[in-house]
Amino acid sequence: MNQERLMKILLSPRVSEKTMGLNSNLNQATFRVLPDATKLEIKSAVELLFNVKVDAVRVANVKGKVKRFGRRLGKRSDWKKAYVSLQSGFSIDILGPQQ
Repeated sequence: MNQERLMKILLSPRVSEKTMGLNSNLNQATFRVLPDATKLEIKSAVELLFNVKVDAVRVANVKGKVKRFGRRLGKRSDWKKAYVSLQSGFSIDILGPQQ
């Protein structure tokens, strides 16, 4: 796997009440990733970008919702979510330092 590909795998962190609970209680981080990314690529990308050791990766394909825009129906894009479990002693601070 080349480093250019690994730098593009993670699109954004997912920040919600559920993901913050996973982060504090189970030592997991949640990311939005490329739709064609594999578990091994996600693991390597997280280890490269955050200098942590990854224990496991779980992946969920999220289907886009059908929404109405005035009289027309539209559909949001499908996307992929990755739950990354970190080994004990490692953590990722997604929100950054608090002031």
